[in-house]
Amino acid sequence: MQEITKGANVSLTALSEDAGAVVVSLSWTSASGAGDADVSVLLLDGNDKIRSENDFYFYNNPAAADGSVQLLGKTPTDNGDEDRISVDLTAVPEEVARIVVAASRYGGARFGDLDDLRMTVADRSGEPLVGYSIDDAGVETAFIFGELYRRGEEWKFRAVGQGYESGLAGLATDFGIPVLEEAEETEQDEEAGAGGEAAAAPEAVQPPGEAGPTPTPATEPDPDPAAAATPAPAVVPAQTRGRGPRTTRKKVTLPKVTKNSLAENDSWSQARLFPVPSLKSDKEREVRATSVLLSVMAQVPEFGRRLTAGFGAPAGRMQTFTEVSLPHGSLPHGDTPRRPDGVIRVERAGKLWTALVETKTNGNPLKPEQIQQYMDIATRRGYEAVITLSNDVALEGRAMVDVKVDGRRKHKVSLWHLSWAEVAHQAQILIRHEGVGNAAHAWLLQELLEYLQHEQSGCHGFQNMGAAWVPVRNGIEEETLSRGDARAVEVVESWEKLVRQVCLRLGGELGQKALPVQRARRGSDPQARRVAAAERLCAEGKLSAELRIDGTSSVIAVSADLRTSKVRTSVDVPAPEGAYPLATVKRLVRLLAEAPADLHVESLVEAGNGPRGTLERLRPEPGDLLPVDGAAVTGFRLSLLKGMGSTRGNTESGFIRSVDDAVDRFFRGVVAHLGPVEGRGGRRS
Repeated sequence: MQEITKGANVSLTALSEDAGAVVVSLSWTSASGAGDADVSVLLLDGNDKIRSENDFYFYNNPAAADGSVQLLGKTPTDNGDEDRISVDLTAVPEEVARIVVAASRYGGARFGDLDDLRMTVADRSGEPLVGYSIDDAGVETAFIFGELYRRGEEWKFRAVGQGYESGLAGLATDFGIPVLEEAEETEQDEEAGAGGEAAAAPEAVQPPGEAGPTPTPATEPDPDPAAAATPAPAVVPAQTRGRGPRTTRKKVTLPKVTKNSLAENDSWSQARLFPVPSLKSDKEREVRATSVLLSVMAQVPEFGRRLTAGFGAPAGRMQTFTEVSLPHGSLPHGDTPRRPDGVIRVERAGKLWTALVETKTNGNPLKPEQIQQYMDIATRRGYEAVITLSNDVALEGRAMVDVKVDGRRKHKVSLWHLSWAEVAHQAQILIRHEGVGNAAHAWLLQELLEYLQHEQSGCHGFQNMGAAWVPVRNGIEEETLSRGDARAVEVVESWEKLVRQVCLRLGGELGQKALPVQRARRGSDPQARRVAAAERLCAEGKLSAELRIDGTSSVIAVSADLRTSKVRTSVDVPAPEGAYPLATVKRLVRLLAEAPADLHVESLVEAGNGPRGTLERLRPEPGDLLPVDGAAVTGFRLSLLKGMGSTRGNTESGFIRSVDDAVDRFFRGVVAHLGPVEGRGGRRS
């Protein structure tokens, strides 16, 4: 991968023969709890303006109808997460001259509070082409990381690294996007229950190209003098926070509350498009699950594109096939046929992108020798990818199966993995929150989701802590587990998979991103981190994790204590600066009026921990949380304890179910009552 500096540009065509579609990644770390940022993409014409509001892609408008741009969301990495954007350069309309990639913060948060700001561009196979790091961010609340732009017949990338103090509204206005902000309500409006909106009037907007710092000299001279002389958009003054640009595109979502059933009694089962009770064997489940999924992918463009864009597939006409017979072997006239579970083909501009699909259900593992055969077939036939599907969850830095890739071949085949939990997550996000093109597509996704969630489908995601769970759990209880035991590492890996699946399920229900938080330094070895966690497990008997849900202000900590058989979920709430201590405590208790009575509340002081008690005891006497010595309260820790399941599976008494239920109860019963982060552009938790 080529590293460049701020202001430099490079030809993507020169870096790769496969740069017709790229994946752009933005990443940062916030180990100090500095929060997150939202990614956005703007398509600009030759006048550096959008053609319409539909040329602005962000969390409420994540994909272009022609497939040229799609926000893929956050992907966990070994030290946090990164936002990925799929850009099909062959599908970008001719009148689009530049593609600007930016990010914005909310609630007054600044980019200078984040660490390791970085942007990379990879080809469709995931091979990194070019990247650069930003180390001079400060008070900016919106940032243009970089841009893709045309130069003749090729596409180039420029590292911009330019910020705005006025946030998303300032950035949007600069490129011709009308921004609406929420008008203040009068007393008469409040009595009538009406609110209003008025168009935001920016105090001052500096058109791009009129002023601003000149980019640093490029590592590669730009053949177009006008382009080289055009600086990045200048910083604009701060202005009133707006609700953010709104798209006129209408999408269909299903209601969260279903209509009353017309069934005579509860024994009647509703007719389903994809029935499952007749499935008797794992083979039947695999065949049915593959056919159901691939057929819905082909019929619902938003869903098919959502699942394949991250694998380097172009936006185009998709067809899917099952039980395809393909030759394999070296005999000239007697190749042994192999049957992958499915094939996905996408046609774009007369070119075909092809992926072989191998599916497993229940707890059946993927077989390395089988995947190796499909990789070999794909290589010989010029296919682009092999996709595996199972209930297992991929770990950062760890391949699902070990396969050999012939590096001598010019054609590269990518190996990708999907968990059934990820498939269900994407379907739920579309039909419950983001919407799809029409009601029939929404219904198809709902039927798919019903199928995946049925107990007979075998597509329930990660459901087994593995063979090492019981001996490690017993060793901790009996204090016989020694440090360095390899089985402890296996349990830590299973715990990491469980946490990622909990995030997928919760995020799908809420319509917000939920991601594990990693405190490790960027670039650290994931396996070394797991070994260190295994050492702590042997010494302390605890499995710990942190997760953040978009739209909330805090990190949720989850700890499973194998010695006490308790799962603890907790969150730290900072005390507002300058407020009276008693008033702060009373306000917190009011916010938690609907929280469980057994919630533990602990005051935090600079020297450590202060008074504590259950919410039930503190409600009549909130002042009991104040230290008797008058020490300043810096915040509060809210915790819930729940009995831990002992078995390794996902039954009612299983460990997996107990952790999932604990996180769900804590978020709905506690975190949701703490309120959203201010300045979230209209999104609420």
